[in-house]
Amino acid sequence: MSERSLRKALIRKRTAKRVVPRAKVTRIQGNTSGVRKRLKKLAGKARAAAAAATAKAG
Repeated sequence: MSERSLRKALIRKRTAKRVVPRAKVTRIQGNTSGVRKRLKKLAGKARAAAAAATAKAG
């Protein structure tokens, strides 16, 4: 493992300070079989939650 020099640490801090703030990703993204499987599972859970909320409201 390479040793991180003090200079590198300072440069990383400065660059991190200039980064444009962006919203965190709310769900995993990608096209691998594992990721697609998890997205499918999350979509099902979200759909079930939405159906439950609709049933409760109506």
